Amino acid sequence: MDTVKWLFYGGAMVFGLVRAVLIARQMRYVWRRRMDVPEAFAARVEATQQLHAAEYTLAKNRLALLQLVLEIGLLMLATGLGGLSRLAQIVTSLSGAGLWSGVLLLVSVVLLVSGAELPLELYRKFGVETRFGFNTARWRDVLRDMLFQTMLGLVLGVPLIFAVLWTIARMGQHWWLYAWLLWVGFNVLLMAVYPVWIAPLFNRFTPLPEGETKDRIGQLLQQCQFAAEGLYVMDGSKRSRHGNAFFTGLGRHRRIVLFDTLLERLQPVEIEAVLAHELGHFHHRHVLGRMLGIFVVSLGLLWGVAQVMQHPVFFMALNLGLPSAPVALALLLLALPVFSLPVQVLTGMLSRRQEFQADDYAAEKVGARPLIEALVRLYRDNATSLYSDPWYSLCFDSHPNAQQRVTHLLTHEVGV
Repeated sequence: MDTVKWLFYGGAMVFGLVRAVLIARQMRYVWRRRMDVPEAFAARVEATQQLHAAEYTLAKNRLALLQLVLEIGLLMLATGLGGLSRLAQIVTSLSGAGLWSGVLLLVSVVLLVSGAELPLELYRKFGVETRFGFNTARWRDVLRDMLFQTMLGLVLGVPLIFAVLWTIARMGQHWWLYAWLLWVGFNVLLMAVYPVWIAPLFNRFTPLPEGETKDRIGQLLQQCQFAAEGLYVMDGSKRSRHGNAFFTGLGRHRRIVLFDTLLERLQPVEIEAVLAHELGHFHHRHVLGRMLGIFVVSLGLLWGVAQVMQHPVFFMALNLGLPSAPVALALLLLALPVFSLPVQVLTGMLSRRQEFQADDYAAEKVGARPLIEALVRLYRDNATSLYSDPWYSLCFDSHPNAQQRVTHLLTHEVGV
């Protein structure tokens, strides 16, 4: 029992310490270069803008440290102090034993964690984002979003949780496989209906107006043989000044979405280049690969939960009471953020490689220069640091840093 306890808590502390050290390294690395503008960006980025980006990066990293403390604190509260076991007892006393007791426990854990994270989220939105000029949302908009998200989470989440717990109770020792199939089916369905039914609850989507941008995108889609239901502009400026573009949906419901802030900042050829980069991900089947990767990891996690449930000593060592599926799944939700660093490192390495491949694809279709100009402008306007500590980048960054991407794209211009 002591071995299990020390491995669990020791692992949590080690991963937490590593993450804290990496964040501290990033803060020091960025701050030391706060006035240094790389040569490739010198024509477009001023030293004062680089300083602004460094200060913004440090503010976000301070929030990341607070988030780290919160995640570890919640895990310790749930296990070492017996919080999860006590909550399970309260839920059982209110609803009785059975599937609905488990559903109520998991919903309670999600709501409590969300409530604990709420102050940090509000500070991020109305503190950090507002101070650096990115937040455009009003309090009533944020509260409305939270209400809608909670209601939608309950409408979609409660039936799913009930179905998973029913599967665990009825499908024997291989329940984890059936639960995984249920989870995969739910996610595929959600991706299909999201652009049609869910996204419009939070944002307004309007067809991309006629003009050079639409003409360029239409020609690009035809050249890349990519079929989409439509081209839409999302009112991203309603909540933030950050710009973005993305694909959403599956099959005939697949859509291309451009933030209105992106259309305001970039030239038509630059928007075409950004979209060509995203099309590169589809061309190389990165999206499918990432989705399959998530499904494989989720299968491994459910299998792990099934193995843990067969060892009461694990539950006793962590003050969780008797083994039960709802408690085990609740522990998974709380422990996953703390222990996810190894997976982050592997997925980050793969993701950075895929970003280079997508950049190559865009350079072939549109040319390297438009994408370089778009990236420089987006890095500047989004106050993205042009530097990243190598070790921090290795563990956390899903994209190569600004200098790496621009340097790589320049090789296309010189024919390397």
